[in-house]
Amino acid sequence: MSPRETAVDVHDPDGIRLQKVLATAGLGSRRACEQLIAAGRVQVDGTTVRELGVRVDPRTAVIHVDGMRLQLDTSLVTIALNKPLGVVSTMHDPQGRRSLAEFVADREERLFHVGRLDAETEGLLLLTNDGELANRLAHPSHGVRKTYLATVEGRVKPAVAARLRSGIELEDGPVSVDAYKVVDMSPDATMVEVVIHEGRNRVVRRMFDAVGHPVTRLLRTQVGPIRLGTLQPGRTRVLGREELGSLMAAVGM
Repeated sequence: MSPRETAVDVHDPDGIRLQKVLATAGLGSRRACEQLIAAGRVQVDGTTVRELGVRVDPRTAVIHVDGMRLQLDTSLVTIALNKPLGVVSTMHDPQGRRSLAEFVADREERLFHVGRLDAETEGLLLLTNDGELANRLAHPSHGVRKTYLATVEGRVKPAVAARLRSGIELEDGPVSVDAYKVVDMSPDATMVEVVIHEGRNRVVRRMFDAVGHPVTRLLRTQVGPIRLGTLQPGRTRVLGREELGSLMAAVGM
């Protein structure tokens, strides 16, 4: 046991038993949660807890299991949306265009979108009422990777991949891809998967414009560890405990 583990007392006598908090969060029966604690797999406020009698306040305690953060505030929700073509990334559009509000009209929470996709780009967009999570996801320091499937004009030569990996100069500064893979190719078009950590406006389209291969279709398939998967256009789903925990871990929460 490290000095930190013995020096910090996380016990709150007015709190709830840790195993009950874990069980309520969906980690299994209380007995199973006691085994997690005894095995040293649970941290409270950065301190490993092995005592079964520890009580915590779920409203303020930061709890990790196997390094994954638990979201204990049931009022917070994060939703994945497969944004369809032609929808603008705003909750209300003064011009009357289709906006994100129609896809979460049945939600009581006041949701806001994390980042944006231009109207011509489809795919994964996250919406949440967790301000801290949204701010961290948007902050460049965390470098959250985003994966796109781009269909571009023409047959893309291998030399283009080298240019995109090494970096190209745009009007607002240099940009490079973290990963690049040709998925399919026809005589007049190429489908490419690219991974970037940039958040600049229309950056993927501008990158391919710069190398002479304009984008004809763009689909975002992943944000950090969250994948679009089989989610259909216009549909939403609430992130599960493990998905949300992995997303929070990706931004240091």
